Amino acid sequence: MRVTQSMLSQNMLRNLSSSYNNMGKLQEQLNTGKKVNRPSDDPVVVMKGMGYGMQVNKVEQYQKNMGEVNNWLDSSDDALDGVGQVLHRMKELATNAANTGTMGENERKAIETEMNQLREHVRDLANTKVGDKHIFSGSMTDKPLFNKDTGKFEDGKSFSANVEIEVFDGINLRVSTDVNKMFKEIDDMFGEVEGMIATGEGFSGLITSIDSKLDTVLSKRADIGARSNRAELMHNRLEMQEGAAKKQRSQNEDVNFEKTITDLITAESIHRATLSVGARIMQPSLMDFLR
Repeated sequence: MRVTQSMLSQNMLRNLSSSYNNMGKLQEQLNTGKKVNRPSDDPVVVMKGMGYGMQVNKVEQYQKNMGEVNNWLDSSDDALDGVGQVLHRMKELATNAANTGTMGENERKAIETEMNQLREHVRDLANTKVGDKHIFSGSMTDKPLFNKDTGKFEDGKSFSANVEIEVFDGINLRVSTDVNKMFKEIDDMFGEVEGMIATGEGFSGLITSIDSKLDTVLSKRADIGARSNRAELMHNRLEMQEGAAKKQRSQNEDVNFEKTITDLITAESIHRATLSVGARIMQPSLMDFLR
């Protein structure tokens, strides 16, 4: 087969174009830091990258859910700590009243005033919210546990139902604390104090009831603490999952800068060599002979 000048020129142009494309691809990889910048570069890598990306996004969503779990549990524990403080103060007042014997009018009025304030504080704690959700209202998070319009605590299974948040594939953590009955009993106990203040009797029995409610509060807080510990373990697990998913995505998508820079330098050297060889092979033109 006869090789013509035209064939040589076309082959050289085709090789130069291929060389430019190769260098352009390597430069783009260095600029973006990614092995592939469009599906046509490597469909397999792109598909794997989408899967790893979905895994990373899922873990990040679970981490956000863990933040909400911690908010619920921390707020619940703080509220029950407040209830415990109220009960301790209530016990102090009851102890003083029981040891006083016959109380004067001013003493009864002072105890009654403070007891009423403590009762209102417990009702406020029962309506504790995280964001726009009432954390002690069971699944009825849009409604307060204590209804100030009726002056009563809400009742029903929904107000004692569990609230769970998904923190991993198929794993839910309970964030609600069933304290409906406890708050009602404490409120009823405050109601009985009014009669005790009027008669000056019954405070010894009240102290026993307060101790019982304190035990209940401690039990609820211990349950919250146990769930907080598990939430911490899940948080650590999610961090490990996030690290593994991001590492896999990086290995799949990110370029090896040292290797890519070396490849680009090699491609540039080959390109220069191609230009040099092509210039030697191409036949001189008529103008070259006329010089």
